[in-house]
Amino acid sequence: MNKPAIAVTGLGMITPAGNDTDTTWDGVCAGVSLARTVPELEGCAVDFACTVSGIDLDAAVGGRTAFRMGRYVKFAVLAAREAVADAGLDPADWDGTRVAVVVGTSSGGSAGLTEQAVALDRRGPAATSPAGILLTIPNMPAAEIAIQMRAHGPSLAPCTACSSGVTALSVARDLLATGQCDIAIAGATESIVFPVAMTGFARSGAAALRDGDPSRLCRPFAADRAGLVMGEGAAIMVLERAEDAHARGTTPRALLAGTGATTDAHHPTSPHPSGTIARAAVDAALRDAGWRAEDVDHVNAHGTSTALNDATEAALISRAYPHRPPVTAPKGVLGHCMGAAGAIEAGLTILTLQHGVVPPIANLDAPAPEFDIDCVTKLPLRLPVRRAVSHSFGFGGHNAVVALQRP
Repeated sequence: MNKPAIAVTGLGMITPAGNDTDTTWDGVCAGVSLARTVPELEGCAVDFACTVSGIDLDAAVGGRTAFRMGRYVKFAVLAAREAVADAGLDPADWDGTRVAVVVGTSSGGSAGLTEQAVALDRRGPAATSPAGILLTIPNMPAAEIAIQMRAHGPSLAPCTACSSGVTALSVARDLLATGQCDIAIAGATESIVFPVAMTGFARSGAAALRDGDPSRLCRPFAADRAGLVMGEGAAIMVLERAEDAHARGTTPRALLAGTGATTDAHHPTSPHPSGTIARAAVDAALRDAGWRAEDVDHVNAHGTSTALNDATEAALISRAYPHRPPVTAPKGVLGHCMGAAGAIEAGLTILTLQHGVVPPIANLDAPAPEFDIDCVTKLPLRLPVRRAVSHSFGFGGHNAVVALQRP
């Protein structure tokens, strides 16, 4: 079946770099890590993270609904509002039965569940929230967006760990391609900067431990990389069939040209060291887009600053793209936004296509000598980028790749 071209007509973001798309882009291009000490993590083995700041989330969400939303849900709602406005759409004017919502997350409302458990243990049932269940179940970002946007089409909440954002975009694309909707609001959200989660990542050995200034600790592809730094945030996009977008006079930000997904089936947390299964996801995305490897002008890498991921991904990049396109890794600035990372990084890839600028990798002077990849360091690289890919790899062996191009 020939799939219709899918356009990205709207983009909304809330990240540690900014509370909207433009501010986030400026912050990522600055190439400076946003990790800082988080007072709520005092006493934890990891007491720092990259967090969203400078916004009263309850006031921004407004109304009488904020009490029932976890932090990650509020992120998604705000990003969705920006995306829909950016697309030039008004929910009051559309046929909601033709609007789908697909919003992924990795840990969902685990923070809300923990808060309710603590309240129950310390003060009894009366201290828990009547919205306690809503604060925990991971479909609520999609549900709250659907409620606010009067979207009555399919509403889905994919979870593929750190690749959830790309999975959501792929699912939304398929809904459009098969005629199940005309508009898809898609992306991912995450907020797990709380003691239980941070302790878990420290105990797993994946997280960087404090060693001086937290803003120097996330170093994707560096020889002395020491582990991931946590982030949080959301990115939501509006997807439409390109012919529909053009019919209403809208110029897309980008085209979603292809996606690919595989599963390592190797280990719960470690990537398969050969990288062959992840490479198959790259090949699938390129095949879906109808591209050759040499067509790729830029790679937005997963780049977690962990020993195994960066080594495996660097080897994959050098084999999959032997022409050495410039590579960036936004987690150096934003931290690892977990389930939201794939959507945020796809959004940043779209902005690279639009602006012709590849952001630098924070804290990286040069990649480890064994990595044969062209990392952008220190300053943004101005480059006309026509086609680009973004990689996402998650716990459980989930591999997801999205191919994006200028319209």
